[in-house]
Amino acid sequence: MKRAIIDLTNCKYLMEMHERINTGLDLEEGYGRNWSAFWDEINRNIKYDFITVKGSETVSKELTGSVEKMHKILERNKRSWAHSDHPFDYEFVD
Repeated sequence: MKRAIIDLTNCKYLMEMHERINTGLDLEEGYGRNWSAFWDEINRNIKYDFITVKGSETVSKELTGSVEKMHKILERNKRSWAHSDHPFDYEFVD
């Protein structure tokens, strides 16, 4: 199983959050740093079977909605791949 960790511990800004996504998923230079690009990366460019998101409870108040958005996208991806030969899963740990 190929695993990735996205560490959001004490993240304060949306662009910082996307930079941490970029680092955690070891994305290419062209990552768009937006939620559509995040979806494309985890759904089309299947590098990882399992993603752990750490520190989501410690993000700034302004990023609470972004954490929820990330959760929805990860869940959508999980459902999308549920019946394939390459199932995907994720977890949030704090």
